[in-house]
Order: sequence, then structure tokens, then C-alpha cells
Amino acid sequence: MSNPRLAGRYAKSLIDFSLEQNQLDKVCQDIKMLQGLCISNPDFVNMLKSPVIKSDKKEKIVEAVIAGRVGDITITFLKLLINKAREYNLPEIINAFIEQYNELNNIHIIKLTTAVPVSDALKDSIVNKIKSDTAYQKIELETSVKDELIGGFTLEIGDTLIDASILKDLNEVKKQFLNNEYVHNIR
Repeated sequence: MSNPRLAGRYAKSLIDFSLEQNQLDKVCQDIKMLQGLCISNPDFVNMLKSPVIKSDKKEKIVEAVIAGRVGDITITFLKLLINKAREYNLPEIINAFIEQYNELNNIHIIKLTTAVPVSDALKDSIVNKIKSDTAYQKIELETSVKDELIGGFTLEIGDTLIDASILKDLNEVKKQFLNNEYVHNIR
């Protein structure tokens, strides 16, 4: 069950404690590693969400999976989640933490979707162009590939979507033909 308020509170608590300990960047690296683990291993997330597996077993499994890979603050935080029976919210808490971390450090996430993979040089030029045209100076570029775009790209900057894809152009032409917008102009 989704609970963004709870996720936000746990994320804020972890950020505040990490700031007190001067280990925010280390904890953020740990959280990003956990995010990658949750994305790449759905069985790990299913184990956390399972009501059949007891909390002491979950704690042992989590310790075995992350042993030597994360710091003490992150381990303690994960144990706290398991003891409070909130481990099923870990993916949400991770996303809320990264969102709050980015906001705290003025980091902006830009999403680039293309029809084919793009080179690192092109990624760098896009980031530099965004930096020169906007007030965003700290940018993380997330790229994805969608074949259905046919060509071109879509770029999400905050709440703004720039769609320069062939798919969009084809859909507009299709809509014009379906509406017969030019038939009355011919007569």
C-alpha cells in the first residue's frame, strides 16, 4: 500500500540524522545503491513486503545482502524499519529520500528519452545547453530509449515536457486527417 506521507517522514528523519552526523553524501550513496538493488531485484522487494517472512528473518536477509556495502547509519535505519514493521515501504522511502536530497542540494533531474541510445558527448552537450539556458546548475541526466518514438527525443525538465519526436509529428498529421481540417479549404 502506498503511503507517501510516511515515506516522506522517514526520509526526512534519515536526512536530518545524516546531516547531524556529517554523513549525508555517504548515506545518499547507500540509498542509491539500495534503489538499484530494489529495481534490479524484485525478489528482494517481495521479501520485504511478504507477511509470511518474520521480521528477524528479514533482518538477517537484509544484513546478508548489504553486508560491507553500506554504512552504519544506513544499516541502523534499515533495522529500525524492520523493527517498526515498515520495511515494505522501503522503495517509497528511498524515492522520497532521493527527492528530498536533490531538493536540499538544488539538484535537478532531467529525463531524456530517445529512439536510439545517445553518446556521452551528446549528453554532455544537452546538459551544457540546459545549464546555459536555465538557472539549473546541478543537473542529473536520466536517459531512456523508446523505439516507438521512431526518431527525435522527448525532454522532461521539471514540469515541462519538450516533445520533438517523429511519433508526435505523425500523431498530429493523423489527427489532421481524421478531423479533415483541410477539406473545407480545398473547395
